[in-house]
Amino acid sequence: MILDVAYSLDSNVTHLEIEMRVGYRRVSTVEQNFDRQELGDVDRVFEEKVSGKDVDRAALIEMIEYVREGDEVVVYSIDRLARDLRDLQSIISDLNDKGVSVSFISEGLKFGADSNDAFAKLQLQMMGAFAELERNIIRKRQAEGSAKAKERGVYKGRAKKINNTKIVELKQKGYGATEIASEMGITRTSVYRALKAAS
Repeated sequence: MILDVAYSLDSNVTHLEIEMRVGYRRVSTVEQNFDRQELGDVDRVFEEKVSGKDVDRAALIEMIEYVREGDEVVVYSIDRLARDLRDLQSIISDLNDKGVSVSFISEGLKFGADSNDAFAKLQLQMMGAFAELERNIIRKRQAEGSAKAKERGVYKGRAKKINNTKIVELKQKGYGATEIASEMGITRTSVYRALKAAS
């Protein structure tokens, strides 16, 4: 197939001025491979082996800088692109602002660059709402679990703030590490750490 392509004289443009399908694939560890992330027919693929929690994802940053207006970014699934919903919304927004659409094969979702794409906006807003609901449910369960643990006498709350001055005073009075720990309700390791810091 012959393409009628116009070349750009701008030295910052690193690919031909045509619409391209650009793939992005990520796995979390070096041992994993990209075989399961089939992207179909793409013009270029950016790949990296790094945890999604890592903010500094070189291939992702390079891909975002590389794409141009009219391009489409293709990703196998949402969790391959973003570490959480806020990250997802930020990446999609950055790409859409450049006139680039984003497609997720596994979920069958596409977020277009057209700012008037009301359905795409609604999808993101709904995802955000569900994510916020999930966070609230988790927080509520944690609070309920803590309350039940307190009723059973299991929950200890936050660790006690260690009074280093008192530890030193007790040591000077002739108390041993075990006695100090027992007296203050802390571990012997904490006692040794406080004494070392005071010396």
